[in-house]
Amino acid sequence: MRLIILESSSSVAEWAAKYVMKRINDFNPGPDRYFVLGLPTGSTPYGMYQKLIEFYNAGKVSFKYVKTFNMDEYVNLPRDHPESYHYYMWNNFFKHIDIDPQNAHILDGNASDLVDECNNYEKKISEAGGVELFIGGIGPDGHIAFNEPGSSLVSRTRVKTLAQDTLEANARFFDNDISKVPKQALTVGVGTVMDAKEVMILITGTHKAFALYKAIEEGVNHMWTVSAFQQHPHTLMICDEDATLELRVKTVKYFKALSNVHHKLIEGDVSLDKMRTIH
Repeated sequence: MRLIILESSSSVAEWAAKYVMKRINDFNPGPDRYFVLGLPTGSTPYGMYQKLIEFYNAGKVSFKYVKTFNMDEYVNLPRDHPESYHYYMWNNFFKHIDIDPQNAHILDGNASDLVDECNNYEKKISEAGGVELFIGGIGPDGHIAFNEPGSSLVSRTRVKTLAQDTLEANARFFDNDISKVPKQALTVGVGTVMDAKEVMILITGTHKAFALYKAIEEGVNHMWTVSAFQQHPHTLMICDEDATLELRVKTVKYFKALSNVHHKLIEGDVSLDKMRTIH
């Protein structure tokens, strides 16, 4: 596992976007070989999407041969609702790039059979050849996607009832009225994300500091589902300085000492496979 500590949330956004761009370009996707990308929603990855749009407009990356699978979606929220994840992804990212709409997959929270929708989603990921890079954010309680505290660490895509903490955290998106927040969501499982060849988790802000501490300095714990990624062979955790406030000084110093190595991960002339053998 790598922890990459950057100065600010904007630095996290830019580093993450450069890494995604490099992974796609190094993969050299084509009509018979798509790059498969797992994507999150929320405030943390928003800056990354803005940077990726900027890189696309500059001709530095194309999404023509990219397939995406989003992490989650609310249940019974209209697709065109401003807080649906369909709305978020199309308005903040997909409509600004050259991705084929049929290659952008998002769970349907209005499906007539939600269990069948989840099972088919897993099947689609498998048929696409699995996810090359799954990007995620975390909640203050350490959940990834909607895998709330107590979720199985081998869970698959499923219907999930949301925890009270999540409802309260998301109320700000629904006029601060918790009664308007959907009580259920469809979400990929921890096991679904663990199957990806590489996982990149974005953590910014002091309110995520304790979750980051639980994620990397304590053991694997299903009450902090992000901690499962300690056991993934290729995990990148990208954080800002604010998110490190609960970490031990020696932990911060250790990972900062590797900053030169980490910077080479987004440089254009270094093989990522070679970099993975260094650390």
